[in-house]
Amino acid sequence: MCRQVFGFRLAMIALAAPAALLNASPGLGVRLVGAAVVITFMASYVLFRDWERFGPLLLRHPTLLALDTVVGSLPLVSAGPDSTLAYVSVCTPLLAGLVYSWRGAAVFASLQSLILLLVHATLADSPDATPAETLLLPGLCVITGALGSTLRHLMLRFGEATHALTAVQARLAVTEAVAAERARLARELHDSVAKTLHGVALAADGLADSADRLNPSLVKRQAELVARSARRAAAESRELLTDLRSESDPAHGTDVLAELALRTADFTTRTGVPATYRTTGDTAVPPVPPAVARQLLIIATEAMENAHRHASPTRVDVTAGLQGDLLLLSVYDDGRGLPPSTTLEQLRRAGHFGLVGMVERATSVGARIRMGRGNHPKGTEVRLELPLAALDTHPS
Repeated sequence: MCRQVFGFRLAMIALAAPAALLNASPGLGVRLVGAAVVITFMASYVLFRDWERFGPLLLRHPTLLALDTVVGSLPLVSAGPDSTLAYVSVCTPLLAGLVYSWRGAAVFASLQSLILLLVHATLADSPDATPAETLLLPGLCVITGALGSTLRHLMLRFGEATHALTAVQARLAVTEAVAAERARLARELHDSVAKTLHGVALAADGLADSADRLNPSLVKRQAELVARSARRAAAESRELLTDLRSESDPAHGTDVLAELALRTADFTTRTGVPATYRTTGDTAVPPVPPAVARQLLIIATEAMENAHRHASPTRVDVTAGLQGDLLLLSVYDDGRGLPPSTTLEQLRRAGHFGLVGMVERATSVGARIRMGRGNHPKGTEVRLELPLAALDTHPS
């Protein structure tokens, strides 16, 4: 706002300068008035152009504004109080209120009012001036000084409120980030390491039972299952730690279809449940950014594991491919299916976070997910639809 005040001063000085020079006394008077016009004009121009640099200097030294006021009185005397220089005089208390608060506004309003009264007293050639006309400009100086002080107070209060709001927003952002990271860690641990370790425990129990029966071939198979599950848990732990410590490189895409085929075959090997995998559509699926591919693969793996643990299926069918502008992924099992009227909130309260985690993962990559029978007479289908636009990680 101070910059705008100096811009206004520039315009008023430029308009009144010819009148001030014409009315000045020849010789020394013209020189003094001309020097005063140049000084006040240049001072206003410098502060208008580079307020950020020279404004603090004016703030630290109020005497500079007082000197400007005194120098500016010379053109005012020459041009007269009815010229545009009178508006420059009114601007001075406003500027003082903005820069120096109410004390500065009071001092400069008094100084400028005194100068204006002296100018009126000096100009004896205007005997028709009424007291109201004489006191008009000094009164305006008092009003603009109060206005500047009020605006300063309001701007400071607004700045404090803005700072407080920014601090609150920063704290909320940190809280949300922490909550989101906690939820992500919970999903990762639930969907990878925790489940694999549970499988290790089950395999170890089977190994203990086999040892009592002294069946070498059964003991060997159970020991191999324990070893394979332990290695899988270690690999998942390393993958999770790598994901936590560094961002995936979006420039190197993942072949989701090939990874799905491997995970489907691994599921059959570990659980003994027949699982088939097939692709749909004639168009090749483009490489998927690693961060997105990770979520898709974990959703598919979680759907298969849920079917094995809770639905007692005789088979699991996994399909994936393109349909229009969507990447479709489906995991169907012919098991007992979800209980009627099951909601995510009920699952969350009951501590069943597998389906909840799948929904959260799908949402995080911009995909839609549906769980239910679908078009099948029984069982459960987890169907995920991801728009291909979500795979474009490079902004246009």
